[in-house]
Amino acid sequence: MTEFEPQYEALVNLAKQARENAQAAYSNFRVGAALRASSGRMFGGCNVENATYGLTVCAERVAIFKAISEGERGFDAMAVVADTDSLTPPCGACRQLIWEFCGDVPVILANLRGKVEVARMRDLFPRPFDASSL
Repeated sequence: MTEFEPQYEALVNLAKQARENAQAAYSNFRVGAALRASSGRMFGGCNVENATYGLTVCAERVAIFKAISEGERGFDAMAVVADTDSLTPPCGACRQLIWEFCGDVPVILANLRGKVEVARMRDLFPRPFDASSL
């Protein structure tokens, strides 16, 4: 874990705002994410549920897909916010995509009570499968 830096405050705030748009009618587990591109642009994402659950898309993936679809390719940080006592890290599928598209970025985990923790992707996703594995 690394120390929380003030530079991440805007990213966490955007993730909190994105969380407000979550479509979580089934689980009521609302998550927001925000991804910062190397250019400085930030992209928010929220989870979007479906009755089948299998077609649900996580907030982290929404943020990544938005950024990619708008032409961004380099990223330097991601924030994930949920309304939980213990901080909520990305799921396995999201860890795979964060690693592939963002590399070893800091991931800022936060809740609505002001608890914040920063972890590197290498710590959240040790021994990843990526292009070097092919």
